[in-house]
Amino acid sequence: MDKETQEYYDNYFSLFRQKGWTQLMQDFGNNAMSINSVEAVKDANDMNFRKGQLNILAYLLNLEPAITNSYEELTENHDD
Repeated sequence: MDKETQEYYDNYFSLFRQKGWTQLMQDFGNNAMSINSVEAVKDANDMNFRKGQLNILAYLLNLEPAITNSYEELTENHDD
């Protein structure tokens, strides 16, 4: 793995170890539950807006496992 790629992953892993990251992910998880409720949806535009919000939240909530899996696959393939 080249130095730039290793630094890319190291920066993410450093971020994920921060207490603030954990707190942010908990807040996003709580927000996702309330946004996912259709009870307060006013119309189709509001529904589409919520869909976009959930898409972004899902990306962020899954970022850590996605980066970790990517790193593990990269390092496993590099060892072979």
